[in-house]
Amino acid sequence: MKLRADRVALNPIQWVNLKADPSDPDSEDLWLFADPAFRADYPGVLSQVRDAGFAAVMMEVLDTQTLQSYERMVEDTGLVLAPGYASIALPEDHGTLLAPGSAEEVRWYDGIRRKAEESNYFGLDTVFLAPAMSWAPGTRRTLERTAVGADFDAARLDRVIDVLGTAAEVLAAEGVRAGLHNHVGTWIETEDEIERALAAIPASLLGASFDIGHLAWAGIDPVRMLERHADRLVDIHVKDLDLTVAAASRAEPAPYSTVVDRGLFREPGLGDMDLDAVLAALPDRWDGWVMIEVDRASMDPRASADVSRAWVEARLA
Repeated sequence: MKLRADRVALNPIQWVNLKADPSDPDSEDLWLFADPAFRADYPGVLSQVRDAGFAAVMMEVLDTQTLQSYERMVEDTGLVLAPGYASIALPEDHGTLLAPGSAEEVRWYDGIRRKAEESNYFGLDTVFLAPAMSWAPGTRRTLERTAVGADFDAARLDRVIDVLGTAAEVLAAEGVRAGLHNHVGTWIETEDEIERALAAIPASLLGASFDIGHLAWAGIDPVRMLERHADRLVDIHVKDLDLTVAAASRAEPAPYSTVVDRGLFREPGLGDMDLDAVLAALPDRWDGWVMIEVDRASMDPRASADVSRAWVEARLA
């Protein structure tokens, strides 16, 4: 399948997920979407996305922005918006027990309602939905043994599925279709966990919005997953990996950040994944979004966007 020019977007994560000192792999990890100071830099980042040749960018309204101020900023760059990313945490991971039907339980989904509001405001009817990552002390999936299904617990997975199902219901009530987004380091990491979630939640509520790179990192065949769930595929994230680093991280499990610092993530075409086989596995006449994403750039962010766009250009219909 060739890519549709009007259905390809970039997640500008190259400019957001950084090391405090790019020359020092032991320096602090930064996530600039959470930094209020990033608001001043955001317009320049979006301009670089446009100048790299992308017409669309992932919707990401900062906590410090109103919908209207974000709209003006995006309009100033001439970009259009592609579906955003919603995540929902397991209350127990935060030491919280929510009584069914309580005000606290209802409010737990306020962030999901906000994402539905954002999506509707900007005319988007789909969203990537994932369990939230936890960096709390003792969370071995992020802090010690990532990509291998560490500390699997069937009862906890059932709770995660319940929470995801409720989040999908909240979104559906507002006319936004959720697609399950697998992510290494979350409680939906392995193939079995993905399959159990998709089997438990009706396709009418929850489609499949796979992250191709995170499937491969966890040792899952992305082509097989796309073919198996072709009938409920919504949107996808496309990234490339150094598969040697990925395999080593499964053979000798390590913390999430350690594996990333080893150079796991690569720009499309610079890693070892057969991304053309991934595109070929997409259903005929499928019209979902393809989100290009480089979780940690292997070069300057703008250069990373340029390389990503060159890969896209070679595969446009």
